[in-house]
Amino acid sequence: MIKLGIAPIGWTNDDMPELGGDITFEQCISEMALAGYIGCEVGNKYPTEDPSLLKKFLDLRGLTICNQWFSYEFTTKPLDEVKKEFIKQLEFLSLMGAQVIGGAECGNTIHGDFKIPITQRPIATKEDWAKLTKGLNELGKLSFETYGIQLAYHHHMGTMVQTTEEVDRLLEETDEKYVNLNYDCGHFHFANEDAIAALSKYFSRTAHIHLKDVRTPIMSFSYREQLSFLQAVKNGVFTVPGDGNLDIASLINIILKNNYKGWLVVEAEQDPAKANPFEYAKKGYDYINEKLKTTSYGHPQKT
Repeated sequence: MIKLGIAPIGWTNDDMPELGGDITFEQCISEMALAGYIGCEVGNKYPTEDPSLLKKFLDLRGLTICNQWFSYEFTTKPLDEVKKEFIKQLEFLSLMGAQVIGGAECGNTIHGDFKIPITQRPIATKEDWAKLTKGLNELGKLSFETYGIQLAYHHHMGTMVQTTEEVDRLLEETDEKYVNLNYDCGHFHFANEDAIAALSKYFSRTAHIHLKDVRTPIMSFSYREQLSFLQAVKNGVFTVPGDGNLDIASLINIILKNNYKGWLVVEAEQDPAKANPFEYAKKGYDYINEKLKTTSYGHPQKT
């Protein structure tokens, strides 16, 4: 069964907390549920220190946690240190009933730096790759065999795994049983890759799907003006499915054709002062739900 979820990043941005700083956790999850979603990812305002309280808030609204970002730092920290934090997050996700843990290597990233242009991303060394793939294999095995949670690596703008060539290498050098992909059409498109071809290519290794749309004129402006990733986000490079320039219908065709069973998560970071979070969440939900029913491989889905 395909289930529709949403990330809280449209309400409050973890990397730019000034965006949506006045929006409460309760408003965020209430509007998620009101828009029609049954699952969500985790934001910085969630009371994660008290899982029972968080679960109560979510249960009241018919929501469940489907995934949480994890910042891997294999390239800059000892593996044991990363592993300790990883286990702590696995314990939380296990209590919440999640089956996926996401995230990307952040030890050498620029995606959270407001000043560094996206074109100045550092290229990983051979040693960086060795640390990353070794660490992912070890933590992915731990996650899957001990907790039943699948590690789904998120390729991401400004990180060492951004292009399809880099995703190819990541998947070739990791164990397919323990390391899979958190596919994101918006990040592939922003990296000047073919998001549709990428989904077809990587579908067998895809454990979790983020859907967002891209405003291509703002993307082009971001490259031309040497903007950082966060500056591009603040300028509106991303939006919800159906509101940008990507062919989301073709992506949903691939998803249905391959009998995907899992979460489709709207993860469209915008400035909530410019893009009302509830309005856009509802717009994205309605668009995806309609495409699930009307694409060539589609049939009515219980979402």
